[in-house]
Amino acid sequence: METLRLHYAPDNASGIIRLALEERGLSYDAVLVDRASKAQQSAAYRAINPAGLIPALETPQGTIFETAAILLWLADTYGKLGPAPDDADRPQFLSWLFYLSNTTHADLRLNFYPDQYIGPSTTDHATLRKGARARLIRSLDLLEDLALQNKPWFNGQNPSALDLYVCMMLRWMALYPQGDTDWFSLTNWPTLQSLAARLESRPSVLALCKAEGMAPNPFTTPKSPNPPEGVAL
Repeated sequence: METLRLHYAPDNASGIIRLALEERGLSYDAVLVDRASKAQQSAAYRAINPAGLIPALETPQGTIFETAAILLWLADTYGKLGPAPDDADRPQFLSWLFYLSNTTHADLRLNFYPDQYIGPSTTDHATLRKGARARLIRSLDLLEDLALQNKPWFNGQNPSALDLYVCMMLRWMALYPQGDTDWFSLTNWPTLQSLAARLESRPSVLALCKAEGMAPNPFTTPKSPNPPEGVAL
């Protein structure tokens, strides 16, 4: 079988994919996309991911980009990361996977990179962030409710793609943008906090921390990474 190739940057969305690969015990190569030199915008990288975003995963069937698409392909190809296509729980799982991608993750990007959406005005940035953060709180409330429903594909016995996706986003909410995270406290969502704490002891998370220079407890008490290569921002 051909080796999978994950194009990544430390503490980026590629970390979600690294966790999924590690959870399934898959062999893969990690290829750094150097954000310090804006390698994600280079012609060479855009030949891999035309959108110029991280991550991308090279597979025997071709290259996949977009976090949710990669997670869905991994779940369908290797199993155990979500309900199978013929499972009765599949529609709900898909709904929440794309909710995370299209709503929660999209609002995080507004919170992190307002200049990419409305230019350099700091006044407008504050307004945009205020709205994004209100929607993020709503997302967290919905996810807290979902985590209490005993679904096998979220906060269940074995980690799913949704668990991995949510816990990485919890980390980012606590860390970024640096010096401006007072709006978020994980203790406000105790079931999500418990999920994050449980996930932190898994070998997949330990592998992520080692590879990307993250301190222990990367979801519940996150600290800025000190990656062995590349930069997070």
